[in-house]
Amino acid sequence: MLDNKQIKWLEAEAVNSATTRQPLYAARKKIFPKRASGRFRQFKWLVMAITLGIYYLTPWLRWDRGPFAPDQAVLLDLANRRFYFFFIEIWPQEFYYVAGLLMMAGVGLFLITSTVGRAWCGYTCPQTVWVDLFLVVERAIEGDRNARMKLDAAPWSARKLFLRISKHAIWLVIAVATGGAWIFYFADAPTLLSEVATGTAAPVAYVTIAVLTGTTYVFGGLMREQVCTYMCPWPRIQAAMLDENSLTVTYNDWRGEPRSRHAKKALAAGQPVGDCVDCKACVAVCPMGVDIRDGQQLECITCALCIDACDNIMDKLGREHGLISYATLSDYNTNIAIATAGGTRPIDPTLIRTAGGAFSEKLTHFHLRKLSRPRTYVYMGLLSLVGIGLLFSLMTRSRLGVNVLHDRNPQFVTLSDGSIRNGYTVKLLNMIPEPRTIVVTMKGLEGAQMILVGSDQPAGRSFAIPVEPDRLKTLKIFVRQPANQLRGQTQTFTFVANDQAGLESDRYTATFNAPETTR
Repeated sequence: MLDNKQIKWLEAEAVNSATTRQPLYAARKKIFPKRASGRFRQFKWLVMAITLGIYYLTPWLRWDRGPFAPDQAVLLDLANRRFYFFFIEIWPQEFYYVAGLLMMAGVGLFLITSTVGRAWCGYTCPQTVWVDLFLVVERAIEGDRNARMKLDAAPWSARKLFLRISKHAIWLVIAVATGGAWIFYFADAPTLLSEVATGTAAPVAYVTIAVLTGTTYVFGGLMREQVCTYMCPWPRIQAAMLDENSLTVTYNDWRGEPRSRHAKKALAAGQPVGDCVDCKACVAVCPMGVDIRDGQQLECITCALCIDACDNIMDKLGREHGLISYATLSDYNTNIAIATAGGTRPIDPTLIRTAGGAFSEKLTHFHLRKLSRPRTYVYMGLLSLVGIGLLFSLMTRSRLGVNVLHDRNPQFVTLSDGSIRNGYTVKLLNMIPEPRTIVVTMKGLEGAQMILVGSDQPAGRSFAIPVEPDRLKTLKIFVRQPANQLRGQTQTFTFVANDQAGLESDRYTATFNAPETTR
């Protein structure tokens, strides 16, 4: 074990302390998180690069759908009421796919929370990602924690003004890019960028950019942790999804207590000493201003930066990693019972180690198999069920549709020769980005014929109708049946729509009405 003199103690106090709660309307105390280094910080860098890359670059990806459809890979085409996602095209009546994806996202969030706690908050939440990005800019310009604190406390000078203006200017550029990237999902990105740059874009584009620029700048740069603490409902909901086997970032006081900054003196005096040297490195790196040693708190987003900070200190002390770690409540309770002799005495570090200084075999450590429990399987089952259902529906859906609306007034017309005529509005839906010919045929209604209004085609029982790509075509059709073929006041028959190439078909059962006196 190295001398504690090699440890740098930090003057860091928890802004959000579990022991001393701040008044709701107290003035905000600034948090100056120190840069952390370690495996969890590296993982957060990776997640930040991936998520920001997806957000900013996706509108620029191309996907060839032929000459009759847009080639933007992901496009929310509100004008034409289409949603394009690579090879998938969603029409308004297929919104249940979006609803299914939202269900999967919700169940997936429940699954993640029940297994690894607030991992969403700590790694992939947009608020967390953009705050991290803004902090990168702040550290690059103003320096790390101590330099920023010193600059903040210093009187205004030319240097301080220059640094602050530079930082906020870059924040604004990021915020504008964030708002700009969002609108590119709703129109062809290169075209819209040119229109925005030349001032010819629709006013809603500029309004959207302005609103998202303001929210990104304020939430990510100015409010930061206050958004998570006061505005986000998730910290108050997620606790209901945790149980004794959920992983959370935990200070293992069963090995850390009693704390001491002078371990050698305490040991020489015969006092018990834990592994925590009260350096407050875990507090200094926390972007939420939390002291994890106070236990689980609403403000903690489980970003695990305190684990990296503590592990670095343990390396300097020659101690094992894991004084702060991901742990379950079940494992914690088992170990704290060992360290306190079943709760009969204060934490005693000698009870958890052997004479040689190694951890006792009685201690419980986390294993991945502990995540396998009924609750996890239920969430995974629901997630799989919805996903398989959506995939099956997507693979088997028809891209041709027919819908029929019977004329309401009049229900029928008696012609001069005694035959009965009914009118129908027939809608043919071509849901592929290619033109095709759809053959509309009558099935049933003996002796009846169709008349296509506005066409010079002779009356018959079948018509070939050309339909434009990715369009809905509306037809007006009269169906006429001779009086001697009538079989009652109400008869049913079927409109059948077939792709001329024979690939797809759809049908609609319609009603043919006649006067009661003809029965």
